Amino acid sequence: MFSGSEIPCETIQAYLETEYFAFDDASTTLRVGEINPKLAALHKAHDVNCSAFITACNPFSRNCSAEFNAASQEALACELKRLGFTPIAGIGKHQSNNWPGEESYLVPGLSLEAAKALGAQYGQNAIVWSATDATPQLVLLR
Repeated sequence: MFSGSEIPCETIQAYLETEYFAFDDASTTLRVGEINPKLAALHKAHDVNCSAFITACNPFSRNCSAEFNAASQEALACELKRLGFTPIAGIGKHQSNNWPGEESYLVPGLSLEAAKALGAQYGQNAIVWSATDATPQLVLLR
């Protein structure tokens, strides 16, 4: 399914198993490949047909300092706002491995192309993107 990627298989598997939590009024848990009715309602409430779950933390899955990650997340938030989006705070967390949860954003209306570009800009291996069907999908970037 993900052949040809530079990303190690075990890392891809961890991304697939991770739960992606959105907070605030959008409080929901996204899981890759599972339809999410709350996400569908969020799309409708924001009058959009897609969304992305994206982070700027730990580029290329290298564990970085809290200070670096916080600065990267702030830069991503500023970029999203500059582009006219309203990011919703979230966190991506694998339930059984020791990798720390990564601060993230759920971004209603962020197109696949724009999400991929931002993910690449911030050195990410992958993003989670959802179309009109509100089924999160893992999109590898390298």
